[in-house]
Amino acid sequence: MRLLLAAPHRYPVYGPAGSGLHPKTYPSGSGYHLHDLLAKGLAERGHEVFYFLAKGHETELPAGVLPFEGWKNDVELYHIPIGGVGFVEPATAAAAERGIPCLLTCHMKEGTRRAGPNWVFVSQALARAHDAERVVLNGIDPADFIFSETKEDYFLFMGAMNKATDKGLGFALSLCRKAGVRLIVAGTALNYETIEYVAGLCQDAGAEYLGDIRGARKAELLAGARAVLFPSRLPEGCPLVILEAMMSGTPAISAPSGGAVEIVTPETGILCDLEDDWTVALDHIRTISSQSCREIAMEKFHYLRMTDDYLREYSREREGFAG
Repeated sequence: MRLLLAAPHRYPVYGPAGSGLHPKTYPSGSGYHLHDLLAKGLAERGHEVFYFLAKGHETELPAGVLPFEGWKNDVELYHIPIGGVGFVEPATAAAAERGIPCLLTCHMKEGTRRAGPNWVFVSQALARAHDAERVVLNGIDPADFIFSETKEDYFLFMGAMNKATDKGLGFALSLCRKAGVRLIVAGTALNYETIEYVAGLCQDAGAEYLGDIRGARKAELLAGARAVLFPSRLPEGCPLVILEAMMSGTPAISAPSGGAVEIVTPETGILCDLEDDWTVALDHIRTISSQSCREIAMEKFHYLRMTDDYLREYSREREGFAG
């Protein structure tokens, strides 16, 4: 199949090193990272992949993925992640003008856009929130992570700090301070004001704030953590940090927020409703098997499984478009 993937970021959105206590244009960038992985997976599955990156690329693209600027005519399908206003609209217009089917992936609750029949969602919960049904769960590359059954005595909170309040950072800080356990916080924001605010919160609570971490440092922190804390109050899609933890052999303690319910099972972590549940979970999490976390991540959340599921949706979209 000849495919054009397109996205507004600069490749790779996840570089080998983080920005530390400095802001980033995409504090998370998880949706674009998944598109990068998908391009790689499609090429590995033998498909002809063209990648239109609005901001170009600073490293070589994956083997078999060809850079392309603009909206290519001689392909069988366009695929774009739904992000900020200004990229999806011209993409869908270009596809319509050329008579090419166009698939859109939605990673979070969209309050202003109306879901179309060509939208695919990253969790059942997110699909239901848009009165839709097409779902492809996220997948990640195990080569980016370190599996370890040996855990150090700290918990990890990781996320985009421009959403720190809704992601539950305050709750995580309070929980760990009351329990007397070590908490490491990682993630950056859009500006220095937010970074400084988060740094102050962490200092007051006795937590360590590292800012943005990527690559080997991120893999090491995930592998060594007792658990990842995910007390988000947002209607989450398919939280990447939980999948990354699982691939590292690290369980998650999570709120039952959106798609988190679909990936946090008794074999991979603990879902908590009440504050007392979280306190118990901090100790009980030691009973979760690191090996089980890894095995489930490899089976259900590998980027090649995600790739195969998207290929199914590509065929479905092409068939419906032709019909």
